[in-house]
Amino acid sequence: MSKRLNLTLPDAVFDALERWADAEGRPTANLAAFIVETAVKQAEAQNKIPPPPQKKTDGR
Repeated sequence: MSKRLNLTLPDAVFDALERWADAEGRPTANLAAFIVETAVKQAEAQNKIPPPPQKKTDGR
């Protein structure tokens, strides 16, 4: 399942992101999603993000 997120970027950052996406032949939003996903995975690997809470069992 995927979730949507609205993101506001400074004009210069968006313009650079758009040029980057064009150079790779992909949509700007697709590149932005890839960059965010990569950054989150790296942060998790470096223990900068706490692990998700463990599901509680009801003893059954």
